[in-house]
Amino acid sequence: MAIWLTKDSRVIVQGMTGAEGSRHTRRMLAAGTAVVGGVTPGKAGQQVDFGDVRLPVFGDVASATAATGADVSVVFVPPRFAKAAVDEAVDAGIGLVVVITEGIPVHDTTRFVARATASGRTRIIGPNCPGIASPGAANAGIIPADITGPGRIGLVSKSGTLTYQLMYELRDLGFATCVGIGGDPVIGTTHIDALAAFQADPDTDVIVMIGEIGGDAEERAAEFIRQHVTKPVVGYIAGFTAPPGKTMGHAGAIISGSSGTAEAKKEALEAAGVTVGKTPSETARLVRSVMS
Repeated sequence: MAIWLTKDSRVIVQGMTGAEGSRHTRRMLAAGTAVVGGVTPGKAGQQVDFGDVRLPVFGDVASATAATGADVSVVFVPPRFAKAAVDEAVDAGIGLVVVITEGIPVHDTTRFVARATASGRTRIIGPNCPGIASPGAANAGIIPADITGPGRIGLVSKSGTLTYQLMYELRDLGFATCVGIGGDPVIGTTHIDALAAFQADPDTDVIVMIGEIGGDAEERAAEFIRQHVTKPVVGYIAGFTAPPGKTMGHAGAIISGSSGTAEAKKEALEAAGVTVGKTPSETARLVRSVMS
């Protein structure tokens, strides 16, 4: 079992005919994902050959969903066109939209996240994220499919690189679903959303939560864990050595004074009963300890 993305998910790729969209469509197909088509305005009627699979290209998402029954879209669209692409997916009734694109203006993200929320039917993951993978079932985004297998760990992370590292270090145990939520100041799916889904998933035994400096998302997640999560949670916060006032990596990873520091987040999580590792490798060892 998995959250949000399963073996039955039918995926379209917005921007499939571009270089990145094409490359990662090939990867997703190799992982066993049911990719059923792509969307590129002006290229309706074309087909793209991916070895054993030839996929149709549609001019808009509504046409793609009508023809294929797609319920997931992965967005590989340049930043200036991303809002229109996501809006189109929301209006077409797509249930899960995974926005890989980096560098989308925050005001655009705010608007399409609000549109998705108002629709009552669309979940957005991202933007500026690696996507979501349910090993052995489906892979939507850019998460490597061959670094781990299926298991009973749920992973939610702001950092793409740390997502991959934890997946690799715990590859012998395996994962139910790995969700890279992205590190922009505004994102569609939060730590809390993933924590709630993993808590409700009967096939997830342990939850790994990776955060980073900046904002108060981890503190809010800690309060949610304290009130609502009964499964063991192991955490890691990236950025213990980051200097105050300097953006580190993600656009949202900036601290000011004592606000948003790694230490403050660690203390909040530990107060909620979360075991927090000091390094990614120690975090993996803590997960093994919990599962044993």
